[in-house]
Amino acid sequence: MNKIDPLPRAAGLGFVGDHIDRADHIRTDDAALERAINAPAAVRLCLDGLDPVVEGGMLLREPMPADASVAAHVLLGLDDDDPVFVRLAQDLPHGANFASHVWKVAGILKPEELALYGTARSLVDWHSRHGFCAVCGGATSPAKGGWSRRCGRCDAEHFPRVDPVTIMLAEHDGRVLVGRQHRWPQGRYSALAGFVEPGETVEGAVARELYEEAGVRAYNVRYVMSQPWPFPSTLMIACMAEVESDALTLDPHEIEDAIWVDATGVRAAIEGRTDAPFIAPPVMAVAHHLLLHWLERCT
Repeated sequence: MNKIDPLPRAAGLGFVGDHIDRADHIRTDDAALERAINAPAAVRLCLDGLDPVVEGGMLLREPMPADASVAAHVLLGLDDDDPVFVRLAQDLPHGANFASHVWKVAGILKPEELALYGTARSLVDWHSRHGFCAVCGGATSPAKGGWSRRCGRCDAEHFPRVDPVTIMLAEHDGRVLVGRQHRWPQGRYSALAGFVEPGETVEGAVARELYEEAGVRAYNVRYVMSQPWPFPSTLMIACMAEVESDALTLDPHEIEDAIWVDATGVRAAIEGRTDAPFIAPPVMAVAHHLLLHWLERCT
């Protein structure tokens, strides 16, 4: 199977650009999985719990041990036809926990390496938290090369979950709305965000979240870009939305503060200037690129 060239991506956007062939044709073939894990060129990523292990600016890989079993690993895919696995583990910290080591190494990893790590992290975390069936409570075990789990009691199959999250900039009269959560570093503001709920469209979730968190009524919602976010496993769906008024009614349980900022203020924040009205989100976050997108459109 030929590789597919990665789609164009914003420079610096984190966890995107996974370049390996995910090899679905091997996942569903038990004999092919056995051949893959026993291939001389097969390797597995080394993780420290859920943290990446980096050596020489690359994710550390090790040869597959002779006694490695398919059931204890996830096949991440093929890198130049060489199988790449990651080992499953138990008793891990929850994947949503703050991962300081990831931020330290993200800047030195190539985009495709960081993307591969994000995939591995999400899968290993999901497996560690889904040892029992949500249908009958029976024990589950990995299947399809680690891309699902099957219940040994009722035979239900469970797949790794991805939670869609809308992240959006509200725009009004040449300004955009940014807000801050209580736990963020002082001065840090970002785009507002929230989970898509059952029965909602992306546009509906954007409008609902903006109204619930900031009291503004949105229209003309436009999709901009997306980003996988492995903390623990979300898909950030970045959008722009116009709003009818700049009057705010904040939900203090969701956000601590929100401000309207013009292009001059946003540019100062992106450039990291001391006179900026807020500290911008880091470049690896999609919110940073959403602000850049708005600047490019309005200047």
